[in-house]
Amino acid sequence: MKKPSFLERLTGGQPDEYDRILDEEHEFGEDDDLAVEEDYQEEEEAWDDHNESGSPQEGELPVDMYQTDDAIVIRALVAGVSPAELDISITRDMVTIRGLREEYQEAHDDNYFHRELFWGSFSRTLLLPEEVAIDEAEAQEKHGLLEIKLPKLDKHRSTQLKVRTNAGHK
Repeated sequence: MKKPSFLERLTGGQPDEYDRILDEEHEFGEDDDLAVEEDYQEEEEAWDDHNESGSPQEGELPVDMYQTDDAIVIRALVAGVSPAELDISITRDMVTIRGLREEYQEAHDDNYFHRELFWGSFSRTLLLPEEVAIDEAEAQEKHGLLEIKLPKLDKHRSTQLKVRTNAGHK
């Protein structure tokens, strides 16, 4: 008996079975197009219902996070957000950035051709790859780019403690 190949063990099938499936071609007909269109309309209606339900949407802030020799750096595009609208919370192993980008609507919804910008509240919580010194952290915004520098804890730092005596105290 022939030993099954890795692919056969992984899929549980024989080569003839998956070759036949790959060789079969399915041509989309009019019925398939209608089904796709119906699915799209259902998703769009569900999204509209969700938006009209009054529950606020919160976007996830995209970020870059990298390290230097002595710090972890987080960068995020926050164009259109006032620094007063940013809330940054830091623990030794986690950072949360929250904010609000207010919409200045100059056109009615029906007049938009493309609508891709995100307006409203956003947040992002990041687990840090190592502990940081929260008291030395710095944040600055320049030209819509938020940069947070989180100095790494010096794990090799040590200090000498002097032992006090209570001599003469009863």
